[in-house]
Amino acid sequence: MVHFGDLGFVFQLQALLSASQKTMSRLSLLLSTLIFLCLLTPFSHASPSTFSEWNVPKPRHLPLLGSALQRESFNGEESDLWAPLADQGWRPCLVSVNAPLPQKSEGYLQVFLDGGLNQQRMGICDAVAVAKILNATLVIPHLEVNPVWQDSSSFMDIFDVDHFINVLKDDIQIVKELPEEFSWSTREYYATSIRATRVKRAPVHASANWYLENVLPVLESYGIAAISPFSHRLTFDNLPSEIQQLRCKVNFKALVFVPHIRSLGDSLVHRLRYPKGQSHAIRTGYLRETTDRNDEQKPQKFVVLHLRFDKDMAAHSACDFGGGKAEKMALAKYRQTIWQGRVLNSRFTDKELRSQGRCPLTPEEIGLLLGALGFNNNTRLYLASHKVYGGEAKISTLRELFPLMEDKKSLASSDERVRIKGKASLLAAVDYYVGMHSDIFISASPGNMHNALAGHRTFENTKTIRPNMGLLGTLFLNKNITWSEFRQAVVEGHQNRHGQLRLRKPKQSIYTYPAPDCMCHA
Repeated sequence: MVHFGDLGFVFQLQALLSASQKTMSRLSLLLSTLIFLCLLTPFSHASPSTFSEWNVPKPRHLPLLGSALQRESFNGEESDLWAPLADQGWRPCLVSVNAPLPQKSEGYLQVFLDGGLNQQRMGICDAVAVAKILNATLVIPHLEVNPVWQDSSSFMDIFDVDHFINVLKDDIQIVKELPEEFSWSTREYYATSIRATRVKRAPVHASANWYLENVLPVLESYGIAAISPFSHRLTFDNLPSEIQQLRCKVNFKALVFVPHIRSLGDSLVHRLRYPKGQSHAIRTGYLRETTDRNDEQKPQKFVVLHLRFDKDMAAHSACDFGGGKAEKMALAKYRQTIWQGRVLNSRFTDKELRSQGRCPLTPEEIGLLLGALGFNNNTRLYLASHKVYGGEAKISTLRELFPLMEDKKSLASSDERVRIKGKASLLAAVDYYVGMHSDIFISASPGNMHNALAGHRTFENTKTIRPNMGLLGTLFLNKNITWSEFRQAVVEGHQNRHGQLRLRKPKQSIYTYPAPDCMCHA
């Protein structure tokens, strides 16, 4: 439940801020929104599990927020921010293998992939590589129902399967379905008992030899092998160059989203580039600024921000996000239910986690980061997120800092979104597509979406800002830091984090660092 003391705090904030009139008007709007949400909150029958969803967050970095709201661009920083990456001397380099496919396959390979869209995407690439190693015929991978998002979307719901097969036709054999003689080999079949054709013990980052020694005999004996689980089951090191390049070919060329995802993505990108002169009200109550008609045909630049601040992420991080005891209880309960105590971060204090850069940035903090980097309040920001923990109340500060912020709901009608509604993988696919077409991409914290897009954009040599999590954690712990000090530290700490190419090191993912395996030095 929300106490009247919380409302008193909100009113005190308004009294404490006696900055410029411009800042006061913006903060007044933000605080009015918070007060309105407080008054709508039920004052009884609120359990710990529901409290944190309704609890109106208090700004945790109020002095920085006040200064950020009256920020101005300085020393030509804006043009530097939007400037494309310089030519780094590397090019995509996927050499085709001209050797013909063996006439006889060793058998059919099935894989069962869990995780979200981007984890499944990496698993698909690895599955193709393993099929190549084994000279097996790959069955279109089976995507498990996500336990968090409960999304049952299949491979064919997300990816253009005909394009996938056609691009890889000279590399491996692929079938959409098993022939009738193997129709018994289903997910349900493997869920009911131990089966000789199922390989359960594939180690994380297994070598090519492991597959030749442990999976090939199953193929030879039964004509089919099913590997489950399969995520992260192929090493990134000590593989032939043609296998590494095949993985990149799958990731960057063969995996294309289905037409309706691409069509919706194109529409969103166009509306971000060419916003119409309109002034309809949006959720936080202010009016969208109108676009000068003389500039309607001039394409505008935009940033895609992957907020990555859902309940699953908040619980897994074991960090404190300002919701008090009720939030801690709710996240602890969720953490225990989903991971049964396997979140090791919970044994560290919040200060330790933040100083180590292990806490995802809140919407308020990512807004302050963007402001310190030099993005002003005219920046067009596309919010790529499935569901933000805490809802609109958590986003209100970010929206106040960047009033031209958009998302799928604000840019597309409900009719346009009907085919992706409630489907986390398809929603993520749209965000991925828009992210690939943005001028700049930034993620609020590392993760599969960040890694996948960072690698893809490295392959295309486009700008991606990589937050310095350790630095930011330390800065946000300093409650006495001024805006000038914060801004200087942020700018200096991100000078070489705008997408500059980094060569892959041993054990690092080829999907995050595609050079030198899949790129050539010009």
